[in-house]
Amino acid sequence: MSHPPIHLYLDGAFVEGRSTARVQVRNPADGSLLTEYAGASPADLQDALAATERGFATWSRVLALERFRIITRATALIRERAAAIARVLTLEQGKPLAESLREVQLAADIIDFLAEEGKRLAARGVPPRSPGVASQTVMRVPVGPVAAFTPWNFPSNLPARKLGGALAAGCSIIIKPDEQVAATCLEMARAFHDAGLPKGVLGVVMGNPAEISSTLIASPVIAKVSFTGSVPVGKQLGELAARHMKRYTAELGGHAPVIVCADADIAAAVKLCVQAKFRNAGQVCASPVRFLVHRSRLDEFRAAFVAGARALVLGNGMDEGTQVGPLIHERRLAQMQVLVDDALERGARLLCGGKRLDRPGWFYPPTILEGAPEDAQLQQVEPFGPIGLLDGFDTLDEALARANALPYGLAAYGFTRDLATAHRLAQDLQAGMVGINHFGVSQPETPFGGIKDSGYGHESGLEGLLGCTEVKLVSVAVA
Repeated sequence: MSHPPIHLYLDGAFVEGRSTARVQVRNPADGSLLTEYAGASPADLQDALAATERGFATWSRVLALERFRIITRATALIRERAAAIARVLTLEQGKPLAESLREVQLAADIIDFLAEEGKRLAARGVPPRSPGVASQTVMRVPVGPVAAFTPWNFPSNLPARKLGGALAAGCSIIIKPDEQVAATCLEMARAFHDAGLPKGVLGVVMGNPAEISSTLIASPVIAKVSFTGSVPVGKQLGELAARHMKRYTAELGGHAPVIVCADADIAAAVKLCVQAKFRNAGQVCASPVRFLVHRSRLDEFRAAFVAGARALVLGNGMDEGTQVGPLIHERRLAQMQVLVDDALERGARLLCGGKRLDRPGWFYPPTILEGAPEDAQLQQVEPFGPIGLLDGFDTLDEALARANALPYGLAAYGFTRDLATAHRLAQDLQAGMVGINHFGVSQPETPFGGIKDSGYGHESGLEGLLGCTEVKLVSVAVA
């Protein structure tokens, strides 16, 4: 399968970028060159800003029901084209084709839910306290044009969260996807284009990330910034957004703990832990990293967890039967090895994996280490790869203290069959999302977001829509 050509999407047209710099896209499964393209020039970015300003003036005045009709025409096209989009996604990102297909279908579900909520975004009447005031109405209005920045690990889902909330609220949006996975985002943009989305309402630009982010965020056209990515870059863009008084949503990194209590169903927990840890080769911000298991069940959990990890089939995401694909870049392989070697030098025990595979492509095997000390980099830094840390605990107080010790707070998980323990975990785990006896904390209907260094604000769910609105009070007195 050939890779589709990659263009910018500006003012309702797919156009060649005018930058003199070329972006190369390589297949993570074998390192081969898929395509190369020209990114956005400074003039392209100004064109994108002018178009999104015009697009907002148009789209914000379209009735919510008509916006819903256009948006859901686009999601119907995404579903019709899901198999083709999934193949593009796997080629440029590497994950197994079955995962890609589920992601594209879920992206349509995310957008649909937000569009549904946009139809019924209600105003609130506040009883006046002055006799001459006839009404006081609190309204939700579109915040304005949005600049959104998405990474490479979920090329359809993450743009869906951002454009779904923006379009449903009546905002225009410019998306800058990661340059490696731009083709998937452009296929989604094509669905909106074919569904009749007015010109300028959606733009897609790629190129020099620093130049694009600084230009868009500083522009007076942009009213809201949404970023998904690393903690350092998220803080940097947050500072820039604050300097220009822009609304800001940030979904940043995590280092999710899993507490497996003594009364847990170990077989069920292990099965889910293997799936969640190694999905997308561990390149998931809410992926479990630290597995804290009650010492009375540690031997049982360890044996099953390691066996499950070793049984996973690594390979090209296009190949039938592949369960774990490659990492996105060769530099991610190097980072995995640095983290593993550091932990081993500090006394951790390697249970499986731990070395790059001797084959083409950027493959790192499912890796589990036990007993990594607190000063190991892996205990402090999000690995963002197929590495799990295993350790035992004696009391729930101890497990909670260790789970909450890091500055991250995106997701946390617990396994127990005791209702009181489940409530204790839900209350005391310091995370924006807590899953008890499962890992399904990311759904179209539920808010996705973290606390502490893991982010600010939410996407998806009703909260994802409200994040693209501003509160406006209209008070009417009798003339």
